[in-house]
Amino acid sequence: DYGDAWRGMRVNSYTDFILTKLQRVKEIEGNGGKTSVSEGIGSNYMDIINYAVFAIIKLTEEKD
Repeated sequence: DYGDAWRGMRVNSYTDFILTKLQRVKEIEGNGGKTSVSEGIGSNYMDIINYAVFAIIKLTEEKD
């Protein structure tokens, strides 16, 4: 789903994405797990994990 676009992004962009996803999870939990349009909590957590992995890769590449 992400393609290669993530490689050109800055690490702080991943932080923003993660925070946005966390806020969405809180909203879904506040609605008793119900969503009207978006994917469920599991998908949001998976996105958070993916963004974190992308950030780790970027930080590792920048370090080398």
